[in-house]
Amino acid sequence: MAPTEEKTRPRITDEGVEALRARIGIPQPNPVPPHYLRPGTDAFRIVARAYGDDNPLWCDPDHAARSRWGQPIAPFPLVGGDSLIGEDVLTEADLARQDEVRGDPLRGVHAFYSACEREWWNPLYEGRAVHRRNALVGVLDKPSEFSGRAVHEWNANVFATADGTPLAGQYRLMIRTERDEARKRKKYDDVAIEPWTEEKIAEIDAQYAAERARGAEPRWFEDVEEGEEIAPLVKGPLTVTDMVCWHTGMGMGVYGVAPLRLGHRNRQRIPRFYHRDDLGVWDAMQRVHWDPEFARRSGNPTTFDYGRMRETWMIHACTDWMGDDAWLWRIRVEFRKFNYVGDAQWITGKVVRKHLMEDGNGVHPAVDLELAATNQRGEVTAPATATILLPSREHGPVALPEPMGGATTLDGTLQAAIRHFSRT
Repeated sequence: MAPTEEKTRPRITDEGVEALRARIGIPQPNPVPPHYLRPGTDAFRIVARAYGDDNPLWCDPDHAARSRWGQPIAPFPLVGGDSLIGEDVLTEADLARQDEVRGDPLRGVHAFYSACEREWWNPLYEGRAVHRRNALVGVLDKPSEFSGRAVHEWNANVFATADGTPLAGQYRLMIRTERDEARKRKKYDDVAIEPWTEEKIAEIDAQYAAERARGAEPRWFEDVEEGEEIAPLVKGPLTVTDMVCWHTGMGMGVYGVAPLRLGHRNRQRIPRFYHRDDLGVWDAMQRVHWDPEFARRSGNPTTFDYGRMRETWMIHACTDWMGDDAWLWRIRVEFRKFNYVGDAQWITGKVVRKHLMEDGNGVHPAVDLELAATNQRGEVTAPATATILLPSREHGPVALPEPMGGATTLDGTLQAAIRHFSRT
């Protein structure tokens, strides 16, 4: 390789890592406007369909009226997401510091969505405006088997209704890796995506046909036992069509990828996110998810899903199992392996702990789950944990949990996240 190529190749440097750390705790705007400003039941339904969920709790007023919530509530994946909802709230002091967070100290270094922790504190009802605050909250410099050196970035996004009711927190781990080193090591060269036989497809079809959300039937805390397995879900085999449907509900994410004239404008905004394709046409780097040749350039054998897809599949497994009157409080999902086009994932889980939790909002009968997404090769591609609050014959209907740190405001939830991740 020529010396000039070595100098221009994107690298993780000590200076870049320190510059990134200097940004911790500085609130900043989300890169693109929200996909939904005031989502209603149509948006609830479309988002749920994007990950294969047909629970009427999200969109059928007659069904939802009989639930603990009395009306449709947003599916849990909607309350958060990279750019799904939330208008930025920035103070004058925040705006005065935006020069400190311009550009990317690790520009050109690839970012993998590696893990996510999420909490939900209150339901989102239809037609509500949502506010958000965002900040980088943690930076760890680590060696990586995949790329030689990696940086772990924790970003916090917190959400509240416009009247100040805290809704949810999303804490995302992005792993930054050096693309060229990843290609050199060829870690995934031995991955084989085999064709599916009619018999195997029939087995998956049979499982799809048997899947049902628990719905209106309460899952009582007293009836759950440790070691109990949840009803499994199957997702796949993954197709590009699945990802098209995903984007229909979920939007195009933080890079604001758009078509035609809007795509031209977006390229002017973030030119380094665009490369010319084999025909000399500008296209987004996000095409690793639907362009097999571009995916191979990133060190993978073919196109692959978004980590957030499997995150929503884990959430779907939880909400199908828990019933309408329960509350998904927390989930953490790690993305250990890629989920390639042609792969299927089985979402399984079991109850590992049954306990009473208490905070300023009362007593919460709770169960902890361990979950996993496992592909047809027997590989766990995404382990997860979740905590679900269940209705109780003794303690009554679900009481919603306190936000992180007992915060009662939007900024209070962001400050609590900064304190939490600075300790970890």
